[in-house]
Amino acid sequence: MNILESTIMIHQLTTEQFLNSNIDHVWDFMSSPRNLKKITPPYMGFDITSTDLPDKMYAGMIITYKVSPILSIPTTWVTEITHVAEKKFFIDEQRVGPYTMWHHQHFFKKHKNGVLMNDIITYKAPLGPLGVLANYLFISKKLKSIFEYRYKTLNKIFNS
Repeated sequence: MNILESTIMIHQLTTEQFLNSNIDHVWDFMSSPRNLKKITPPYMGFDITSTDLPDKMYAGMIITYKVSPILSIPTTWVTEITHVAEKKFFIDEQRVGPYTMWHHQHFFKKHKNGVLMNDIITYKAPLGPLGVLANYLFISKKLKSIFEYRYKTLNKIFNS
């Protein structure tokens, strides 16, 4: 890979989790913006700054946060919920934040006495070649850690 190719590198993280619950309960929990903080590690300093959030996400919804992903430095993150198919999927995309690109697909499917939840996170680190290096050194590890925390938290909520 030459340096020019590395500046356009897009990364992807995929996760899968079985939740021992019905689709209605899982959807109600996951589609509520108020529950985002519950499934985000405390060390991220995650706070929703949007006011008057509705109970359910909808396409076109903008959500603003403060998050401290690196060295406890607070960063503004703005996402838009771009697509919603009730009890099937929703997609959020970063509009302002730490990534050059962030596209997160959340899928839900009824599966043998529960729900199979899949996430596909597609992102591009900032800073060109330095971002590629940063992704290799710590960004991808941090993302995996965040989703491992989410996995454990959702296990406690739905599988215990």
